Parts: sequence; structure tokens; C-alpha cells
Amino acid sequence: MGDPWLSIIGVNEDSAEGLPPASRAAIDAADIVFGGPRHLALAGVGDKGQAWPVPFSTAPVLACRGQRVAVLASGDPFWHGAGGSLVRDLERGEWRAYPAPSTFTLAAAALGWRMEEITCHGLHAAPLARLRGVLSPYGRMICLMRDGDAPAELAAWLCSMNAGAAVLSVMERLGGPHERIRDTSAEGFDLTDITAPVAVAVQLPAGVGLPRASGLPDDNFAHDGQVTKRPIRAVTLSALAPRPGALLWDIGAGSGSISVEWCLAGGRAIAFEKHASRVANITRNIEDFGLSHLMQVLEGNSADHLEKQPSPDAVFIGGGANSALLEKLYALLPPKTRLVVNGVTLETEALLLQAHSDKGGSLMRFEVSEAKPLGPMRGWTPARPIVQWSVEL
Repeated sequence: MGDPWLSIIGVNEDSAEGLPPASRAAIDAADIVFGGPRHLALAGVGDKGQAWPVPFSTAPVLACRGQRVAVLASGDPFWHGAGGSLVRDLERGEWRAYPAPSTFTLAAAALGWRMEEITCHGLHAAPLARLRGVLSPYGRMICLMRDGDAPAELAAWLCSMNAGAAVLSVMERLGGPHERIRDTSAEGFDLTDITAPVAVAVQLPAGVGLPRASGLPDDNFAHDGQVTKRPIRAVTLSALAPRPGALLWDIGAGSGSISVEWCLAGGRAIAFEKHASRVANITRNIEDFGLSHLMQVLEGNSADHLEKQPSPDAVFIGGGANSALLEKLYALLPPKTRLVVNGVTLETEALLLQAHSDKGGSLMRFEVSEAKPLGPMRGWTPARPIVQWSVEL
């Protein structure tokens, strides 16, 4: 391990007396101790304490390289904490970590919940919509909140997601002498004088959350009619084969529905759209589904942007396929990239027939009809046939 200059130390609410001897020794040996005012007071560091700048930045710590420095963080510094931000700019061996039980661990222990059966979320600066993709019937989650007002905002958001019957355990200053846990429901939330640091444990009711299979209902998305319809979206996503962490280029994105569902499956996406009104719809969908950390939209001609973007794992062309675009992608994309193109016009169909002949892959034609009123009865109303070419380059 050598002799690291930086100690990253987890601190809980039980003050200096609760620190393990190794953590206490690292603080005592430090020339400078960084942390939030509350942590500095809990650890009793005195004059060598220095509060984090607002807005948060790791630069003051990095500027002290060569001195003995300690950083105080809540619980486990590498679980929704400052540890990960700090070590991005360090070499292995420059730091030593002294984690304490995380707030998630303390909350689960207080409630008797199995950690492997819950989801954990840091919502200090993230939108509540970030939770939309993890809502599930009878699911359990623990959320670290921004401040004392945030639990009421979470309750209101859960009500907007038809989860008003959710049971909320509001947990203040866990692990210390001022710990307090109060139970309520989302729809009946009336708690006041909530003190940070605060976490909220949520037990969800039945009938909530998005389905995991591809093909969400069309009315889940903001769109102007230019949306890949539910059954075609399902088979398109099957062809694209989303994987956690994989990057999608969605060219001619329309409403961005393909990108949204790709991201809900754990991937990342860049949506390219030339129409400003549709860019606005895509932006709204990104916000509504809480995907700003996974998805972005670029306005304009896709050909002007492609070379400046990180290489994708998959590419979907939902509109505007032409030979020039395909040739550009052939030259630009790395091997093993999956390419899926949907077409509805005869010209695009001819293009895809030739592409299939040249490059191989799979060529399929889908025809979907929906039962709709026909006079006093019902009849089948067909949608335009879709030709889909998919290939691994």
C-alpha cells in the first residue's frame, strides 16, 4: 500500500467516539481535513478542518497533494459518496480508504430489510424521475435525500406515479444519538421538522412501475405522431439487443422512444433529430423518464454530428435512410456494431434489399393490423408495412 498522502474516511452520526482507531489515527495524522461542516464538527478536527467549496469541487483536495490530507464523507465514501469523484484524478496507491457503514446499510438494518432485495438511490442532486425505471409492485428502495423538504417532494412524486399507497419510512440522522424514524404514506404525508441528513425507505404497493419487456404503450411518450409504434418498437429493440452500458446512436429519432427504452434496459443513447419540435418532445421524454444521465439529443443533420461522437455499440435508423448515410456508417463504425434500419417507403425498401444482398444480415417485413370500428361493427385497419434490415458489421 505504500504511504498514501490521502485518507478517505467514512463518518457516521455517532461522533468522534464512534470512529474506529485506524480512522481516528488517520485524522490525527492529517495536516488538513476536508469535509462538510457537520462532519468536521462530528470528528472534532478543530482548526485544521476545511469545508468543501460550494458548488462542490475536489480541486482543493488535489491541490494539497504532497501534504497529509484526510477527507471525511458520510458512511461508505465509495457508495454515492465523494470517494469516486476524488480517485478519478489519482493513481492507485495515493489514497487509503476507511469506510464506515453506509446510510443504506444502517437503514436496512433498522427496518430488517435484506440489502440484496432492495434498490439504493442517491438523490441529493438527481431528479426524482430517476426512480421511474425502478418502480415495481411491492418493490423496496432506500433514497438518500437532498434536505428536509425533499421527502415531501418524493411523496408527491410517488402519488403522480399512482403509488400513493406506498409506505414511507423517513429516517433522520441514522446511527447517532439523534436518530429518528417515522412512518407515513405517500398520499398521507404530513411530516414536518425533518432534519438532514435524511433518507427515505419506500415500500411500494401493487400495480406500479413500467413493464420490463420492450414495447411501452405509445401514450407513455410525448410525440407528434412520429413515434415507432408499440409492436414495431418491440421487434426493433429485440433486433438492437440492448445491454447494460452499451451506447446507441438513434438516427432520425422522432420521439426518441427507441432510445428511451434502450436506456431503460441499462444502455446509453444519443438521439439525432433534425426537426426542432421533435427535439422538444425528445427532451421532454428524457426528463419524464429521468434519463438525463444516460441520454442526450442532438439537433440537426445527423451526418454533421456522427464523427464527433463516441463509437456506438448499435445504430438504429428510424427515418431518412439513404445510400450516402449507409456508406458513411460503413466507413465510420467499428467491427461488431449492430445496425438496424426500418423503412416504410418503396425507395427505402429497395435500398435495404440491396444492403442485405451486399452485407448479409436479416431482412424482415412486418405487417400489423388493429381492430377499429367499422360502422356498427369492427374491422382490421392495417398500418403501413415495415421492412427491417439488421446486421452486425
